[in-house]
Amino acid sequence: MIDLRDRATRWTAARWLPLLGTPVLLAASTFPGEYRVPAVYWLLAVAAGLVFAVGGRHPLVVSLVLSGLAGAMFVIPAWGPSELVPYLGAVALVEAVMRAGDRAAAAATLAWGCAWVAGHWGGHDPAFWRGATFVAAAAYVGLPLLAGLWLRGQRRLTASLAARASEAQIRARAEERAALARELHDLVAHHMASIVVRVKVADRVLGDTDPRVREVLDDVGDTASGALTDIRRLLAALRDPVLDGVPLLDASVVRAEIDGAVERVRQGGFDVDATIDTHLDGLDAIARLTLLRLVQESLTNVMKHADRRTRVRIVVARTDSGVHLAVTNRSRDTHRATSDTHGSGHGLAGMRERVVLVGGRLETAAREHDWVLEAWLPATSGEIAAAPTASAALADGVVWA
Repeated sequence: MIDLRDRATRWTAARWLPLLGTPVLLAASTFPGEYRVPAVYWLLAVAAGLVFAVGGRHPLVVSLVLSGLAGAMFVIPAWGPSELVPYLGAVALVEAVMRAGDRAAAAATLAWGCAWVAGHWGGHDPAFWRGATFVAAAAYVGLPLLAGLWLRGQRRLTASLAARASEAQIRARAEERAALARELHDLVAHHMASIVVRVKVADRVLGDTDPRVREVLDDVGDTASGALTDIRRLLAALRDPVLDGVPLLDASVVRAEIDGAVERVRQGGFDVDATIDTHLDGLDAIARLTLLRLVQESLTNVMKHADRRTRVRIVVARTDSGVHLAVTNRSRDTHRATSDTHGSGHGLAGMRERVVLVGGRLETAAREHDWVLEAWLPATSGEIAAAPTASAALADGVVWA
């Protein structure tokens, strides 16, 4: 695959070559007693090389400036290799057409064409109206234009092929995950569910028997139930269509993604008061994925329904038993905010399913003119105990750490 970043680095370094080569061309054109390149020509030539070297981020500006400098250099009589220096404007035209839009390309082409015509018409060449002059003008303007258009097409083709390759890779991974999810569901999950059922049947059939036997059966049943829960969590992760975006889902990645989601809401014109706990290591990968999706979906609903004149508050707080999430916002529609249907639909249903899979709780409620979403996700280690709601933290100003 073509490494565009490496190619861009090489082109950035190559931009300095004209500045380094210009003095060589001018010196080669100087013959003591016969011809000496004028000082103003030196100044214009070095200025052109410097502009081309440092102006990589602004191809249109570079092309326009070099066209102006070239027009001035065309007027000054030159001899030998020094005559090549003004045609750095043609190179700048190629780059402008390749990288800029259609209007910018047209402006750059017009400027270079005017510079060439004006320089040769009002300059030292007395035979401007020859047919060869028009052929030369068409070549010196048309060829850079065609070269720029061809390179633009190649750039777009390369970007399109790279995008298609990336999409094909994503589809292949999705298909692999889907196939793996089907196998886990049809084989492993089926057998684990069968074990759970058989253990319960055996427990009933045995009735009052040796307590040690019941203890073993209970342990087998609990282990199988836990394994079945883990398989279901894994199935949810495998079927997640955007799992490639955060492949490892470690705590730092989740925190960065949450911060990014909050920043996007702020960029949308909302005043967001965010209290995000940095300690999320107690959650497993699926719970961290669930937390991230809850935050993203909640903030998406905020951008759809919230009043930009009011503050949005989000709290992600860590406790000994898990992680609490609370999102509070004021709706633009008073009736919507005071009804229980705010945020209903596939998004809320999907959030509920995710929370249930990890053994958590999700509550949504309208409180006066505010809409509040609260969720609790259990920690993976230790005994899962009842925890206070996130609304209590909001009311008391408590931040769990």
